[in-house]
Amino acid sequence: MKPDFFDRSALTRQLWTFRREFVWVGIFSLIANVLMLTPTLYMLQVYGRVMKSGSELTLLMVTLFLLLFYGVMAFAEWLRSRLLVRVGVRLDEALNSLVFNASFQAYLNRTRHNVVEAFSDLTNIRQFLTANGMIAFFDTPWTPVYIAVIFLLNPFLGWLSIAFAIIQLGLTWQSHRLSTKEIENAAEAGNDSYRFVQNKLRSIEPVHAMGMAGNFRERWFKLHDASLVKADASLERQHRQQSFAKFVRYSLQSLTLGAGALMVIEGKMSAGSMIAANVLMSKALQPLDLVMATWKPFVQCRTAFVRLEKLLEDFPEREPGAKHQDPLGEIKLENLTATVEGRPTPILHDLNVLFPAGRVAVVVGPSGSGKSTLARCIVGVWPDRTGRLLIDGEPIESWDRMELGPHIGYLPQDIELFDGSIADNIARFAEVDSEKVIEAAKRTGIHEMILRFPRGYDTQIGEAGGMLSGGQRQRLGLARAMYGNPAIIVLDEPNANLDDAGERSLLEAVVDLRKAGKTVILITHRPSVLGAADILVVMQDGKIIRCGPRDAVLAALRPATAQPVLSEA
Repeated sequence: MKPDFFDRSALTRQLWTFRREFVWVGIFSLIANVLMLTPTLYMLQVYGRVMKSGSELTLLMVTLFLLLFYGVMAFAEWLRSRLLVRVGVRLDEALNSLVFNASFQAYLNRTRHNVVEAFSDLTNIRQFLTANGMIAFFDTPWTPVYIAVIFLLNPFLGWLSIAFAIIQLGLTWQSHRLSTKEIENAAEAGNDSYRFVQNKLRSIEPVHAMGMAGNFRERWFKLHDASLVKADASLERQHRQQSFAKFVRYSLQSLTLGAGALMVIEGKMSAGSMIAANVLMSKALQPLDLVMATWKPFVQCRTAFVRLEKLLEDFPEREPGAKHQDPLGEIKLENLTATVEGRPTPILHDLNVLFPAGRVAVVVGPSGSGKSTLARCIVGVWPDRTGRLLIDGEPIESWDRMELGPHIGYLPQDIELFDGSIADNIARFAEVDSEKVIEAAKRTGIHEMILRFPRGYDTQIGEAGGMLSGGQRQRLGLARAMYGNPAIIVLDEPNANLDDAGERSLLEAVVDLRKAGKTVILITHRPSVLGAADILVVMQDGKIIRCGPRDAVLAALRPATAQPVLSEA
């Protein structure tokens, strides 16, 4: 039966699936560690039998058996290492999708999880499983076996080896107690410094243009210096502990040899037993030495495990949504409220509105009225919301995002394009359907513009579309939103960077979409697009103050309110 411990997270459940592999690693460790007794038995045979008998044949046979056992031991250790490598690779393959999805959701929900760090955490766990630290875990239980053999050779040396092992364990525990927190603090300080630079690089152009780099550099120096101080203190303590542990280890081995020599002088054991006992003591303490040497990777792996476990716990793998027919495009909001951490009042307050399928709804209102937040809620990317958002009468949470995504077109206010070709960006980085790509480009009036590029649709646009102008990025984002004729199209300020020709293409595209029975929600400040509206929604302070047929709403707003509401452009 599976222990309850392994039910606590996806990470531990995945580790539990490799229990057979770990059992085999344990078996190979048993073979390797038992055969570690080979040099001890060889010395006992040479000193106890060969030297007395003077038989060269006996020496030859004993030596041949020695080589055979060494070969089996080496093969067992190779199989153990190879199996651990396979476990690490398979664990990565089993978790990489979970980690990617959880990181995606964590970033979407604006949590404090460092999503980039999650992938390095997975790498740290995989590397620890395949490194010496994991091997030390399987070898350490054999320390009592080696000590038991020393007892058989000489009880006094056996008790001495127990005392030495306790000293070594004490050093390991002291290292854990003193260094673990320092290692974690140093790693966290380094991550803070890295995150600071990473966040500022996202807005590199205004930082450079307004001379802010020097100010940020000074702040980064403070974070970086703090991380260096903590890292230096951690490394200094680790090196001091390792140096002292080396002194203790060499001293214990020499003292074992000295104690064995005393036993030989007193006639209580043979010279061969003395050397064998010294070798066994070295083997008994070797795993403990390895544990201390790999303590930093172990602490880093443990920290990575806890972080990754927390991430997968907060954002578990979602069950696939129910299968639906292709949406018609009706959108209904019931008591929808949107909030954000750190703001005392909601951004959107109890919105109730119906957007019928196949209609064009234009949302207007002053800046800060919640229009962009409404757009994000409609496409299901705003995390902190209550109430219900229904698509064709079904809650958006019941839809599988991979199923629903192709039926939604979304142009955010801040347009994000990705490193790749123009065709890749329009096709949403799925398999490129040339006909659909060209159709979307023609609908937004950029087909001719694209053909003027050196490589046409295969032109690489660079990181974030850096080679394109603001208007070109906006029209390319429009083409992406309209790719595949989605049933629902949400456009947030789609004409903000468009010239007159681009705006005419936009209006023509909106009219064409309405004729095709698509639901279009268009957020704007410009009154020029009102002519395409079937429904007009007026927002103010996170509330819908007017909603209905365009002409009726405009008539109700004239003359006092209409002009201020529509003149924010």
